[in-house]
Amino acid sequence: MSPVRRRALACAVALGMLGLTGLGAGCHRNGPVDAGPAFYRALWLPSVGPTRYDPRQLPGKVVLVSFMATWCFPCLADLPTLKQLQETYGPRGFQVVAVGMDIDEGRVLGPFADHYAFPYPVLLSDDRMRAGGSAFGRIRALPSTVLLDKHGRAVAAWQGIEGQSDVAKAIEKLLKAD
Repeated sequence: MSPVRRRALACAVALGMLGLTGLGAGCHRNGPVDAGPAFYRALWLPSVGPTRYDPRQLPGKVVLVSFMATWCFPCLADLPTLKQLQETYGPRGFQVVAVGMDIDEGRVLGPFADHYAFPYPVLLSDDRMRAGGSAFGRIRALPSTVLLDKHGRAVAAWQGIEGQSDVAKAIEKLLKAD
């Protein structure tokens, strides 16, 4: 199997595993998944922690959306990677957005975000998102991550902890595009 086909298959499998609405069939080697502004709209959620958040500033940036929970050990292990990515690529037009899937309405996530003072926004998921009713569909495992290009199109998705160098390469490529 060619590298292009292998990558396309991996993308389709990853997006399908996330259950992203309309993404399983749309993820192929011919281009990213374009859901219009739906991915951005899904991120109009309240934030917790010290980092200010304005979802109107997302368009035009490469955005890594990380679905996580405070009780998820792999999610906690991924936090230093997210911090490093934000600090490295943030000045170039990149934004990490963490979406907490905890169901306690921020009673744990709020103090957690305050304590760790993440250099990226931490959002509170709502019942609709946790039920799979957003553009991201049902999040089937944590952590789950979706990478959006500067136009808000999903270009990659994965479950679990991805190697920082692989993610960094994808981010660099997207930052150079357009």
